[in-house]
Amino acid sequence: MRSHPPLRPLPCTGRITPVQAVLRIVTAAGLAVNAQVHARLADQYDVVTESISQGTLFRLEAALAALAALLVLVWRSRPADTFALAVSLGGLALLLIYRYFDIGVLGPFPDMYEPLWFTDKTVIAVAQAVSALTALILLVWVRGRGRSGAERGMEHV
Repeated sequence: MRSHPPLRPLPCTGRITPVQAVLRIVTAAGLAVNAQVHARLADQYDVVTESISQGTLFRLEAALAALAALLVLVWRSRPADTFALAVSLGGLALLLIYRYFDIGVLGPFPDMYEPLWFTDKTVIAVAQAVSALTALILLVWVRGRGRSGAERGMEHV
């Protein structure tokens, strides 16, 4: 039997357009803001706890956002862009759910209902929305433009 080499990400040898560069920088910046604010606020939310504290969840969000920011800048790949979109959109969805709905304790997760808007929450919401939008554009528009019509399954007439 023939063994296959392990899967590795492809190196970033392709040229990056100015539009792609701006989209990657904006996506990474939004994720970095998200990471910084969550990391800074985590200690204040350690008291909101069940099996897992909200502070721990904030630290996890900060770590995932920082990783996504790094990947979007360094790896420049569809999986990195998808991860950035998932982190941004997932964080924004949870922020909005716990802002508008009191779903109570959910398994090991504490009741994180907080029906207030304050500066840090607004900053995080905007950063997550912007990074989600730019990551989505990277996935849909930029990737589609970089391929030929034949690769997209289109035939030239």
